[in-house]
Amino acid sequence: MTPRKKTAILISGRGSNMMALISAALETDFPAEIALVVSNVPEAKGLERAAEFGIKTATVDHRKYPGDREGFEKALNSVLHENGIELVALAGFMRLLTPYFVNAWANRMINIHPALLPAFKGLSTHERALEGGVKLHGATVHFVSAEMDDGPIIIQGAVPVLDDDTPETLGARVLDIEHKIYPKALELVASGKAHVVDMRVTSGGTKRSEDILICPAD
Repeated sequence: MTPRKKTAILISGRGSNMMALISAALETDFPAEIALVVSNVPEAKGLERAAEFGIKTATVDHRKYPGDREGFEKALNSVLHENGIELVALAGFMRLLTPYFVNAWANRMINIHPALLPAFKGLSTHERALEGGVKLHGATVHFVSAEMDDGPIIIQGAVPVLDDDTPETLGARVLDIEHKIYPKALELVASGKAHVVDMRVTSGGTKRSEDILICPAD
């Protein structure tokens, strides 16, 4: 059996998407092992949730590195290497990463964003989707680049925007998509099926149902 890729999840809060990844990795044939959860916030609820599953946790408090983002990232990088980490997944990690860290983990670090990139980068994506009158909204998992919410797209999932949607109702449906596509993206990356060619990812086809569209599909 091919060894599973040792994966670290970086969080700053409760870790909703973290739990989706942990649940997927409980299957022994899943190609990634969640070996470590790291937070820049010592009191992050997600650390407790990860520990309940017997997953090692660590804290690298960014507040100990005032004005020194690279110093913080070097400390974070040391923790990852000490634990033999091969892949990194960001799950609500609320720190902008410098080129130093991004380049160190090029094509080995992924992030999820609650919008169909390249549209609606940044915050308040559901409000902006409604204000923009788009008919489809969703989530994107991508390899991390030095620019915020940028990098080669691995997988996207979309739902229709309903006439009576609010940011809360739309956000709830998008969150459900996030929990579906993030484990799939990690599976594609850990298994080596996702290939970056000229800043584009090749990996598969499209799956359709009545209320959700996922690309690539199984």
